[in-house]
Amino acid sequence: MNKMMLDASALLAYLRGEPGSEIVPATTGEAAISAVNYAEVVSVLTARGMPAASVRRQLSRIVLEIVTFGHASAEAAGLLIEKTKPFGLSLGDRACLAEASLAGVPALTADHAWRGLDIGVPIQFIR
Repeated sequence: MNKMMLDASALLAYLRGEPGSEIVPATTGEAAISAVNYAEVVSVLTARGMPAASVRRQLSRIVLEIVTFGHASAEAAGLLIEKTKPFGLSLGDRACLAEASLAGVPALTADHAWRGLDIGVPIQFIR
C-alpha cells in the first residue's frame, strides 16, 4: 500500500539529487504519483533538453504507482481552486493534493508555496 503521494517537485528533487531527496521514497514502492504530476516531471526533463530515450531510462528506475487521473480526481482538484488560489498552486499541485486526499495519505512536496495550506490533507516537506 502507498504511504504517500508525491508532487512533481519531490520526484524532480529526487532525480536531481537535491537536498531532501534522500527522504523521497521513489524506489521503495511505498509512494504513488498522479498521472498529471508524472506528466509534469516528463515535461520538465524534456524542456531542459533531455532526449526522450534518456527521460524514459531515468524514470524506469523509479518504483511508483502512477495513479490515473479520473473523474473523481479531476473534480476534487477543481474544487480545491478557491482554497489554494491565495497560495498560487498549479493544477499539478492540486492534482497531487486531490489524489492524496482521495487515497487518505500525506502529500510529499519540495514546494514551499504549500506552507500554511490547510485543506485537511497532511503535507510533508522534503526541506
